[in-house]
Amino acid sequence: MIGIVDYDRGNLHSVHKALRRLGYEARILREPAEAAAVRGLILPGVGAFADAMSALTGRGWIEPLHDFVRSGRPFFGICLGMQVLFDAGEEHGEHAGLGLLPGRVVRFAADLKAPHMGWNNLRIVRENPLCAGIPQDSFFYFVHSFYAAPSDEDCCAGVCDYGAEFAALVGRDNVWGTQFHPEKSSHWGLRVLDNFGKWVESGAAVPGH
Repeated sequence: MIGIVDYDRGNLHSVHKALRRLGYEARILREPAEAAAVRGLILPGVGAFADAMSALTGRGWIEPLHDFVRSGRPFFGICLGMQVLFDAGEEHGEHAGLGLLPGRVVRFAADLKAPHMGWNNLRIVRENPLCAGIPQDSFFYFVHSFYAAPSDEDCCAGVCDYGAEFAALVGRDNVWGTQFHPEKSSHWGLRVLDNFGKWVESGAAVPGH
């Protein structure tokens, strides 16, 4: 079973539909206690960093998310759900994130049109559990005005170019995330979700273990 966190800030129904289409048992989780019973967890997200953290805090998700990660089960953040994995974000002021990955979420340079919206190619820079079978420079769908800047370069597994390179796929151990929306990214986006589903079903806490 794959759980999808409902904190009123995510594109959760599209993610749920995509997983079901791929044949995975998935459930939208409205109560934090439900996370204990799932084998994999997805944190989707649309909107602002501060609002997302406020919603997660107000609905009691912060400690259950950390508990889930500590259990070693696969965890996947999408778009804003990826951004809040980091230590902090600067959207509308300085705000603390979940602190599951080292780094900050920063705004694109002022001379770039924001949001970065539409299809862009992903350059995979290191092996990771989400990109098995996906060709280099495959296209994915993006909608965002801020991007993650990991303080540990080993956390970056894929980059995209929008005026300059930014981290589009990040992670380490059992915590991973994509800036793009796999549920909106056609064939290769479904492959990303399928790879996550296979990882969950394998029961492996960390890729390769």
